[in-house]
Amino acid sequence: MTYIITHFFEGGTKSQYDALLEVAHPGGGLPEGQTYHGAGPTEGGWLVVAGWESKAHCDTFIADTLMPAIQSVTGGFDGPPQERAAELANEVMA
Repeated sequence: MTYIITHFFEGGTKSQYDALLEVAHPGGGLPEGQTYHGAGPTEGGWLVVAGWESKAHCDTFIADTLMPAIQSVTGGFDGPPQERAAELANEVMA
């Protein structure tokens, strides 16, 4: 079942996002198991939305790629995001 997740980086900026994205998504592609990635500014920070083939794919990416990148990227976000996630119950596409 598809798994969806949001990450909110309080006080985050586009330049911080770009620095992290360069490491977490090298070459501009999606990591294994990710089917969707969208991001943009929102009140108070930066929001990232991702769709995954499974929770296992998402968990692996977060543990092995995202969190180490957040800790090591110069010019990136200051710390881990606020996170919300769910198994997808409904999806409507154009």
